[in-house]
Amino acid sequence: MTKIKKLLVANRGEIALRIMRTAREMGIQTVAIFSEADRQSPHVRYADEAVCVGPAPSSESYLRTDVIIDVCHQTGADAIHPGYGFLSENAAFAQAVRNAGLIFVGPSPESIEVMGSKLAAKAAVAAYHIPMVPGTPEAITDREAAKQTAAQIGYPILIKASAGGGGKGMRIVEREADFDEGMERAVSEATSAFGDGSVFIEKYVTSPRHVEIQVLGDQHGHIIHLFERECSVQRRHQKVVEEAPSSVLTPEIRAEMGRCAVEVARACGYYGAGTVEFIVDDQLNFYFLEMNTRLQVEHPVTEQITGIDLVKQMIYIAEGKPLEIKQEDLQINGHAIEIRVYAEDPANNFLPDVGTLETYVRPQGNGVRVDDGFEQGMSIPIYYDPMIAKLVTTGATRAEAIEKMIRAIDEYRITGVQTTLPFCRFVMQHDAFRSGQFDTHFVSHYFTPEKLLPETRPEEAQLAGVLAAWLSQNNQSKTGGSLPATEQTRSKWKERRLR
Repeated sequence: MTKIKKLLVANRGEIALRIMRTAREMGIQTVAIFSEADRQSPHVRYADEAVCVGPAPSSESYLRTDVIIDVCHQTGADAIHPGYGFLSENAAFAQAVRNAGLIFVGPSPESIEVMGSKLAAKAAVAAYHIPMVPGTPEAITDREAAKQTAAQIGYPILIKASAGGGGKGMRIVEREADFDEGMERAVSEATSAFGDGSVFIEKYVTSPRHVEIQVLGDQHGHIIHLFERECSVQRRHQKVVEEAPSSVLTPEIRAEMGRCAVEVARACGYYGAGTVEFIVDDQLNFYFLEMNTRLQVEHPVTEQITGIDLVKQMIYIAEGKPLEIKQEDLQINGHAIEIRVYAEDPANNFLPDVGTLETYVRPQGNGVRVDDGFEQGMSIPIYYDPMIAKLVTTGATRAEAIEKMIRAIDEYRITGVQTTLPFCRFVMQHDAFRSGQFDTHFVSHYFTPEKLLPETRPEEAQLAGVLAAWLSQNNQSKTGGSLPATEQTRSKWKERRLR
């Protein structure tokens, strides 16, 4: 076993702060890296040392393996935690860290490599009796043969990028006539996003729920699971609301999914924290999707219901210590819900927004946790994911956690940018969510921008109309006319991207 003395966090924002706080509790010194865009960020000030690694674009800073390893040598850091995103699931980076004589706080490069390909992952777990969605066992090379396979499976089908994630390189094909177009789009998007155009076919599960299992494994062959997270409220195939535990799993199904998740981890010799993702149909049949070989964005809800600090366990595992937690010792305590507070406009197709946080006041109180990396007066950079914070509430019951979340959302004060807070409040109040009877189609089935508009009394509506007319006239007198509709609705994020 090797005690970590100084930890470099190869990330930014809220996840960098979250890792550093645990490291400080463990008596480990920390090194922050930052781009020019993040020079004033809280994680830079919090760390014991901080080093600029390049300009704002991540390709010139947070993705520079050589520079990051050089910073370790310069500062005397003996370990690297990658957080999530950026280099966290990059096998070559994990190998480079190992080759440099440093400790990688995460799984082995070999595990990352296997689970980084959905097809390789399925092949690895095939001998472990894990339920899988019917589909092609390998990447599609013969389009006509693929069409025949699709016909045998039955439409609708999913065409998915082998190296994909976050909904990229994924197309739902409802009928054979749309197969060629769906294939071309999936391949093109996969090539653009991942540099790998390999795709495969799966049966599309209607009314799907996205349920994942958190696992922990040490370097001595011990693997446990820490129950499930429900992540079915999504936009653009990306999560917005997560909770633990799921509102629909029975104890028997939970135990079986946990067993399968442990077997998936065992199939690739996994150690560290990881997440095994499943799709669940309306009959509660579940199927293996993939394994994320890193800490998940939504890990706080698991921490809240188990009392386990996942980052602390990752560090212990990286040091070579055996797991002290046994499966039989774990139990679910209460219910936790997380919402992702994005700088996005839900009334404008969730387009990212940019600007300055003119007001930024966090909610507080019993059962409220905020993981963030911003402060009032800071700007939202256009170069990175537009997530401002993760807001987590915990209650003795699901209903209590929901009510705490509504209260916390109402207390969260953010001005200067549009955020997903109003949308998340809409979710918390919707009957489908409150009853637990929802799936990954929640947004398309229930949400329209008009539903975010507050109810107004007749006299308020009349006053609003007079004010709108006055503003319109005033704007025209200053500008010589109103802006075209396309300019009125264009995202500031997109405008700056185009410059």
